[in-house]
Amino acid sequence: MTRFAQFAAVALSLAAPALASCDYGTHLNPRSESVPISTFGYTGLAGPLNWFGLNETTNKMCATGKNQSPINLDSSITTAHGSSVTFKVDAYPHGAEFENLGTTVEVPVNGSLVADGKSYKLAQFHFHTPSEHRVDLEYFPMEAHFVFSAADKSTAVVGFLINLGLIPDPLLTSVFASVGMIATPGSTTTTGPLVFGPLENHLNSNTIFKYSGSLTTPPCSEGVSWYISTKPLTIDEITYQRVRDVVKFNSRYTQNSLGEINLLQNAANEL
Repeated sequence: MTRFAQFAAVALSLAAPALASCDYGTHLNPRSESVPISTFGYTGLAGPLNWFGLNETTNKMCATGKNQSPINLDSSITTAHGSSVTFKVDAYPHGAEFENLGTTVEVPVNGSLVADGKSYKLAQFHFHTPSEHRVDLEYFPMEAHFVFSAADKSTAVVGFLINLGLIPDPLLTSVFASVGMIATPGSTTTTGPLVFGPLENHLNSNTIFKYSGSLTTPPCSEGVSWYISTKPLTIDEITYQRVRDVVKFNSRYTQNSLGEINLLQNAANEL
């Protein structure tokens, strides 16, 4: 066994594919009738430092990939105007299903994305707290990921950083109105009414970061097209605390610069 394998492959003989990840509901991990509970996590041997060890074949990129997400978004990352992409999400006037997957809370919805000449279909959106991406090294209280899949099996994610503020975005308030009802992993409820027009306008009227990275959860597949609004959304402190009480902590650590050695592989080489 190599030093790298010794470093990463430990305990947790749960060598099953990771469920309830960023790719749930896409071609990589089709949605099932019941809500799956994660086989990975964010602390201890279930956490990001050992995702490779949970399944050395499926999760290999978590420890060896050189274009991993999340990253620090700075002047080295390409930017474009939000109007360069077409981001649409169907309205749900009576609310949508709201699920606790154990590692995040998620809403399966329909929608579409056209970006860089490719068309995608929306599978779901979910949340991370604190944010996974940072901007000039600054992190945010939350981050929303809208996960899309294309006919050629490629994945795109539209991301929104979320800050605390006195005037919250109505969409976030409505999404999280019933978050206390899904405190138990595997539970479901219904959101408040969801209207995405203002969110679409938010993305289209501001600058976006764009880069090719990876899923931020196992299997950490690369080639994911990221489009992240440079202007954060806003959530009020009370709602944020309710979300945090349910989600706890579900943020992967910042990865190395794009194209550089994987941080886990580098650490193993230094042992």
